[in-house]
Amino acid sequence: MSPRRLFTSVAVHTALTIGAVLTVIPLLWMLSASLMPQGEATAFPPRLLPSRVTFEHYLDLFNRLRLGRSFLNSTIVAVFSTIFSLLFNTMAGYAFAKLRFRGRDRIFSLLVAALAIPAQVAMLPLFLLLKTMGLVNTYVGAMLPLMATIYGIFLIRQFMVSLPDDLIAAARIDGASEFRIYWSIVLPLARPVLATLAIFTFMSAWNDFIWPLIILTDDDKYTLPVAVANLVGEHALDLELMMASSVITILPVLLLFFFLQKQYIAGLMAGGVKG
Repeated sequence: MSPRRLFTSVAVHTALTIGAVLTVIPLLWMLSASLMPQGEATAFPPRLLPSRVTFEHYLDLFNRLRLGRSFLNSTIVAVFSTIFSLLFNTMAGYAFAKLRFRGRDRIFSLLVAALAIPAQVAMLPLFLLLKTMGLVNTYVGAMLPLMATIYGIFLIRQFMVSLPDDLIAAARIDGASEFRIYWSIVLPLARPVLATLAIFTFMSAWNDFIWPLIILTDDDKYTLPVAVANLVGEHALDLELMMASSVITILPVLLLFFFLQKQYIAGLMAGGVKG
């Protein structure tokens, strides 16, 4: 390796290492502060490690402040939003990629153009629509915007365009129905992009604050971000409690990404396939 290439490689790896460290340090301190006794996180000079490890803040969140109910609400909304998103988006993506029908390309172009419209613009008409349907303050109302998204359809369609047409044509010649082809042939081949969409959808549903705040009116149905935001107003000075609630909020997303990271990376690479 030439000295110039060696210097470039070392510089790139050094920059990446510094970026990774700067990203991880706040997360590690958040975890450390959540295990500190009350008042220790605001001490001066600031402490990096707790003088003694305590789980009292986590117990307070689930016992005294009933955050467990909000955690369950977020789990219900995120899991079912992800399941239905995978179902509906893959169906639409398969139709746009492999089925021929009148106006297919024009409809898809309109969907892609709609990506430029901010999601907040559609919240008011969507709320009024759900209100007429009686879905305000329901889990279904909280999940509905994520069940089928333009980005999800676009992502799936771009992947499925790369699947060989000969494989699908052979299945049709053998007498397989379109649903059988979609379920038994297309979906198994689309596992990488399904993992990518699952992570995106779960993260969006789990971390969403604005829409649950709008559509949900009952405290017992609040999702975790809304419940944690309410805690900030009541316990703003209890930094250790806030850090514990933050750990609980991000932990499921980190675990999901950890288990699906290989498929996620493969799905991102597949998204760049020419369609």
